[in-house]
Amino acid sequence: MNLKELREIIKLMNDNELSEVELEHEGTKIKLKKLSSSVPEATVTIPTTQYQSVLPQQPVQGQTEVSSKPANRKEITSPMVGTFYRAPSPDSPPYVEVGEIVEVGQVVCIVEAMKLMNEIKSEIKGKIVEIPVENAHPVEYGQTLFVLEPV
Repeated sequence: MNLKELREIIKLMNDNELSEVELEHEGTKIKLKKLSSSVPEATVTIPTTQYQSVLPQQPVQGQTEVSSKPANRKEITSPMVGTFYRAPSPDSPPYVEVGEIVEVGQVVCIVEAMKLMNEIKSEIKGKIVEIPVENAHPVEYGQTLFVLEPV
């Protein structure tokens, strides 16, 4: 499948107000899925040799690595892809706020994945210094949900 054919499929999606199209032809699978911003997302699977990008492990000469996170801070990260919720329900207060001390095992939020509500618990005792994720926004696996200073 070439770029022209792919553009025609995208045009057909837009003209017919389709949100998702999946095609398979001669071992090539194509899945187009329209995101909320009306830009189609394309996934193409081709049964050929896999190539991997190799990035330099060390900074280029003259550059230095800068860590934006102070050494004494710890993070609570998302164990899964899903939707982040700060409270058990829309009417309830958030589990935690910036400035509060959390205990080991204390529920700090919920990540909804496939209609299942998963309680996320703190693995360290610490003071919440930052909550970088907005309530009811999607999160990725490993994304920082809370930044804590250990107590």
